[in-house]
Amino acid sequence: MNKEQVKTLLKYARSSIEARFENKDFEPKEVPKELTIKRGVFVTLTINKTLRGCIGRVNPTPLWKGVIKAARSSAFSDPRFTPLSKEEYKQTNIEISILSKPYKTTLKQIKKGDGVIISKSHNNALFLPQVWEQLPDKKEFIQQLSLKAGLESIEEAKFEKFGVEAWKELSPNGDVTLTKPVNP
Repeated sequence: MNKEQVKTLLKYARSSIEARFENKDFEPKEVPKELTIKRGVFVTLTINKTLRGCIGRVNPTPLWKGVIKAARSSAFSDPRFTPLSKEEYKQTNIEISILSKPYKTTLKQIKKGDGVIISKSHNNALFLPQVWEQLPDKKEFIQQLSLKAGLESIEEAKFEKFGVEAWKELSPNGDVTLTKPVNP
């Protein structure tokens, strides 16, 4: 993705959230072909560098649709937070994480900087690579991920890893910067 494509995705994310404040839906009139590629995507909202919402999907969906849905869900449906208020929205920065295709791995092969999915039976959870910034110790990272999945033990758990191309607003409605490249 280049900066202009990402700015368009960020505009879609903001428009989706703003439309919800007016009880409307948002769908762009025209979508650039480059934004119709199917990828997993997460949208993270922060206020003063503090998490305010983060939702997305691993399963590939057209990028523009995934961003619109994830932005709205991050703002209003993340179960860890109350719905975003208009006042909070004015201070919110948006980060879009475009996922590479996950692939099977082992616990031993997981390293700092990997996005990780854990699954066992019907339980699963995901941490984006950015979570390593808060949990730099691998043991604690995996422990918190297994707690998120509701697992009492990681025995027989399956792991997948992925990379992201993450783009973050430098300020609301401002310029953007690539914060994380896609890991191979």
